[in-house]
Formats: sequence, C-alpha cells, structure tokens
Amino acid sequence: MSTVRWTAERMDQLERAARDGLRVALSRRGTEYVVVAQRVASIDQHEALVGWLPMTGEELTFRLEEIESFQVIE
Repeated sequence: MSTVRWTAERMDQLERAARDGLRVALSRRGTEYVVVAQRVASIDQHEALVGWLPMTGEELTFRLEEIESFQVIE
C-alpha cells in the first residue's frame, strides 16, 4: 500500500478543502470515496480528515497515513 506523501503544500490543499467545504476524492484500502471535507483533526494521536458522504449524510474519518491518494474537487 502506497500512501500520500504529506508535504506542506498537500496539507494546505486538504485544510483549504475543509475550510471551504469542498469535495475531496480519495482512496483508502483500495476503495474510492468522494466526501465533503469538514475538518482536519487530531484523533487518537493521528491526523485525520473528517468528511461526510453527500448521498447518505454519513460522517467518515480517514486517518491521513491510510489515504493512498486524494484530489480536491473544486
């Protein structure tokens, strides 16, 4: 499993998406998700993206070290 290399620029993209409520397409464990970013938070001593699925309203948490790829959709 290859994960994203979290540079300052990539973190800025993710934080901006959360601040502006943008959609983020990401892959974790081979499954692709498109969520509306809510916040980047520290959860159980791990950085994580919290977002919700627009179709169901379900809130999902993605630990950053588990994300294989991501793209902000503007």
